[in-house]
Amino acid sequence: MPDHPIDTVVRGSRGYAEQAEELVVRYEGIDFAAKHGAVLPLLPAAPASAIDIGAGTGRDAAWLAERGYRVVAVEPTEAMRSRGIALHPTPAIEWIDDSLPALHRVVAQRRRFDLVMLTAVWMHLDAEERRIAMANVAALLAPFGLLVITLRHGPVPIGRVMFVVSAEETIALAAAHGLRLALDVHAESSQAANRDAGVSWTQLAFRPKPDFRVLAADSDGSRKSREGPSDRVIALRSPSPPWQRRFASA
Repeated sequence: MPDHPIDTVVRGSRGYAEQAEELVVRYEGIDFAAKHGAVLPLLPAAPASAIDIGAGTGRDAAWLAERGYRVVAVEPTEAMRSRGIALHPTPAIEWIDDSLPALHRVVAQRRRFDLVMLTAVWMHLDAEERRIAMANVAALLAPFGLLVITLRHGPVPIGRVMFVVSAEETIALAAAHGLRLALDVHAESSQAANRDAGVSWTQLAFRPKPDFRVLAADSDGSRKSREGPSDRVIALRSPSPPWQRRFASA
């Protein structure tokens, strides 16, 4: 019996179980480097600890595990999680059934990670859930960790639950929880069908601010102080090939 109640119905995951077979093929066909190319220079060196929240089929978790990372893959949809375990059977990935915004099981473990990834997850949370989730996600970061959040923009697929979310809101929310912007990239979808439908993506990366006392509390109510490195912001906008990089003081 867990110490915390676990949500039995995860609203934002609706539609994924029913479309699992189709989604597995689609997700596994997308290369990590192609999807996350802009963030590759920022990734911590292996071996490092990583947590992929909303891991889906485990595509990203597997890519990291193959390169020496110790990975926790968090996925609330059993149909996706079971397929991920079957597709990527490696002891380097620890699978956990848990979900945002509370992340009850993960938070209860009181672990910190060098890399925290949320790919195509944030738009499944409403404004209040995003506020709660950011506190919990920020508390997972190690002192010099990296948080990567990928936002989806565009029409909502039938049967899914999604909310409009902007880069500006996410950046402000992260700042309120002691995180500074390190990467801001916007691009069209790499998938033709999504691109034709007007789907685009924003990839944001954050690090803990120096000398910032984290607002999120551990489950026992204690608060932790963390310090982070000073980074420049990389901002990319496409299409306008070749991509231009703008460096600014964070």
